[in-house]
Amino acid sequence: MFIMLSYTKRPWVLSGVLLMTLGACNTPPAGPARMASPTDGYAKNYMIAAAHPLASKAGLEMLRSGGSAADAAIAAQMVLSLVEPQSSGIGGGAFLLHYNAKSGVTESFDGRETAPRSAHPKMFLMANGKPKKFFDAVVGGSAIGVPGLVRMLEMVHQEHGNLPWADLFRPAIRIAEKGFPVSSRLAGQLSREKYLRETPAALGYFYHPNGANKLAGTILKNPAFAATMRQIAKGGADAFYTGPIAESIVLAVRDAKRNKGGMTLIDLANYRAVKRRPVCANYRTKLVCGMGPPSSGGLSTLQILGLLSGFNMKNITPASLEAVHLLGEAGALAFADRNAYVGDSDFVNVPTKEMIDGGYLKRRAKEINIRRAGGRRKAGEPGILGARRLSPHEGYEGLSTTHLSVIDANGNAVSMTSSVENAFGSRQMASGFILNNQLTDFSFRPTQNGHDIANRVTAGKRPRSSMSPTLVFNEDGSLMMAVGSPGGSRIIGYVAKTLVGVIDWRLSIQEAINLPNFLSRNRGLEIEKNSRLEALRPDMEALGHTVKTFKLHSGLQGIRVTPRGLEGGADKRREGIALGD
Repeated sequence: MFIMLSYTKRPWVLSGVLLMTLGACNTPPAGPARMASPTDGYAKNYMIAAAHPLASKAGLEMLRSGGSAADAAIAAQMVLSLVEPQSSGIGGGAFLLHYNAKSGVTESFDGRETAPRSAHPKMFLMANGKPKKFFDAVVGGSAIGVPGLVRMLEMVHQEHGNLPWADLFRPAIRIAEKGFPVSSRLAGQLSREKYLRETPAALGYFYHPNGANKLAGTILKNPAFAATMRQIAKGGADAFYTGPIAESIVLAVRDAKRNKGGMTLIDLANYRAVKRRPVCANYRTKLVCGMGPPSSGGLSTLQILGLLSGFNMKNITPASLEAVHLLGEAGALAFADRNAYVGDSDFVNVPTKEMIDGGYLKRRAKEINIRRAGGRRKAGEPGILGARRLSPHEGYEGLSTTHLSVIDANGNAVSMTSSVENAFGSRQMASGFILNNQLTDFSFRPTQNGHDIANRVTAGKRPRSSMSPTLVFNEDGSLMMAVGSPGGSRIIGYVAKTLVGVIDWRLSIQEAINLPNFLSRNRGLEIEKNSRLEALRPDMEALGHTVKTFKLHSGLQGIRVTPRGLEGGADKRREGIALGD
């Protein structure tokens, strides 16, 4: 049974009815985790898990200086902007969940990019009315959304920061000036990149004069980024959204070699980060909280867990045929609803509460046959809003995203996923950083089969995302885990697998992350290439699944609170590490 835990002034009380947490999620405060002595993968008081060692070290530097989880996340993200430019940065956006251990409140912050005033529903259609091919739209200025990361992080710092704002930029400035070695992952992506050379600033930075990309180990210095960091450190987010940095962004958008865009200084000056209501529901005895619309991540993850609630997952072998089948079928049903109903809730009536209603999920779960795959699923009708049919649309989401998780010495936590969308975003650079291509997360079609598409382009709207920063709480309200992943729309499956791994299968956070990836986005069952799951492919096909393999694109970063202390997990498929005291 899928039961929501509602909070009163006493500890958690079972209500017996699934509700969504509307507003800040109140949980009883819990003290910091303690352990006798640190071991590999564990920490005594505080920890950060991020996608690059230099970013983790920057966050750890803040934590050692008495900084909060918010401080560490900001410092780490500034370094990621520099050392992992293919994945995220200040030219993009993010979603962040924050847990305040003292008050017991969980909040979510929306720093998603917005469409400029020049955007319109038909902007990604060709003259004949057909959608552009993806890379015909990605590269250049028109795909660039108004960046939201810096404004959102300033909002978070104002509410939850301990250290001075300027201190958080010191690691990024130091690394940008002294230089950092190109990682093997960055070098590999540069070698495969087709469009980045078209941007003069990117060509001079990432490539040699002969056009060859800079190899792993090459030292990169970025004085332009250091100057940008100094301006933001001194002037706050306003220094990014107005003045020389903003002017450089507009120039890059409007003077792009391909697809010149219409973003203006007014678009940048008017950007606002938003504090949203997290979506929370319980799975077994744990409370799981995620990001609501415009991300589909929280809702879809909660739907998958809710659909699995009637199955005895703890008695199923991890990554077995039965496990893959059940998670795949639940994923297909969740994605059918996601594709039909989820968009920016400021523009679309998303049936948020109804999609994770216990009765609705119980009815939907009856469609899962343990002995047979159900094929391509149709969207359900979650409540009255769900009865208003929107046209389902899958869309495309780039894989170049990053995630970090932090728990500080006071037990406060941050789970943040950030992105520039595709690898190197729009391939445009301004003031030393990459600009996103997030507008191609919108549907290229405004309508389909005579019905509106929830994720259609509209000026001022935020494109749908699958980013799934997640916080998990124990039955007594204490923090259990912070986790999330990059990976485009597969993020939802990666996070759901990890949650089931820890909650049902009692794996460590690292063991759950290490499990082979498997999921369904309602377009066939996907299993990780070169994993042990490939041996199960004939059995999966015998169940009726159309099986596809995919490459290693997850980058899960998680921290779990245990009786021993803080247990870190970093996805070995990428370069991340977890560091603590």
